[in-house]
Amino acid sequence: MGRPTTRKWSQEVTEHSNALDLMQGVFKLKDPKRIAASLKDSAEHSERRKSDPYRSAMSMLTFYINRAGAQLQPKDKQRLERAKDELRGLFHRPSSSRASARGRKVEQPASGNPAGPWEGARRDGKHANK
Repeated sequence: MGRPTTRKWSQEVTEHSNALDLMQGVFKLKDPKRIAASLKDSAEHSERRKSDPYRSAMSMLTFYINRAGAQLQPKDKQRLERAKDELRGLFHRPSSSRASARGRKVEQPASGNPAGPWEGARRDGKHANK
């Protein structure tokens, strides 16, 4: 007994939200620079957005990537992730944190004191102030 086909909430959001008026097929463009430029243009000229242009454009791109989920081919996800970097550049924002070869964020190398927050801590496991 199958359930009746229902529309997904993400489709409803895409079609009727107060997000951005996007160029049709923007996420299918092959060049990440063109994707970013189109999103920037849409965000700056849209009367439907609720936050600043950068945030609106980045949110729409992230929404699309997340909505596609497992159906998004790895090469397409990589292209869209590069579009995020291009978008950051167009809005003069810092790049994302370092990512591994698999695209996952990794910890930044430690800087400064190698002892970290435990500087001056006793190595025998006892508290220094007891």
